[in-house]
Amino acid sequence: MNMNSQDWDTVVLRKKQPTGAARKDEAAVNAARRQGAAVETSQKFNAGKNNPGQQTVTGQPAAKLDQETEDFHHERVSSTLKQQIIQARTAKKMTQVQLAQAINEKPQVIQEYESGKAIPNPQVLSKLSRVLGVVLKK
Repeated sequence: MNMNSQDWDTVVLRKKQPTGAARKDEAAVNAARRQGAAVETSQKFNAGKNNPGQQTVTGQPAAKLDQETEDFHHERVSSTLKQQIIQARTAKKMTQVQLAQAINEKPQVIQEYESGKAIPNPQVLSKLSRVLGVVLKK
């Protein structure tokens, strides 16, 4: 095997030198201030810092968000609504799969509604009411 085709020289990668406005560093800004020029500087949000000690979301430290006491959760199908669906479906002698086909939804949707895990969707409730022939109340 011929190893002469390998290039074993060291390769050095460097950042491109800043040009134009990017060259104005802190010393240039201070020199302009000493000469009396009105200089306006602004600090960008997080300005390229990668500091995992203070994670922020929209400017607020994550600790403040963790201390939030309000409980956010989605409203699920009530026990009375799921009982209404089960009773109406069994009265029509339909399986969950047949009911799902009748309202053009997946069988899993009916399963979630009857187990109380689904988030109530007015469109699905409307379809169920129409097919089952009952008024479903939340």
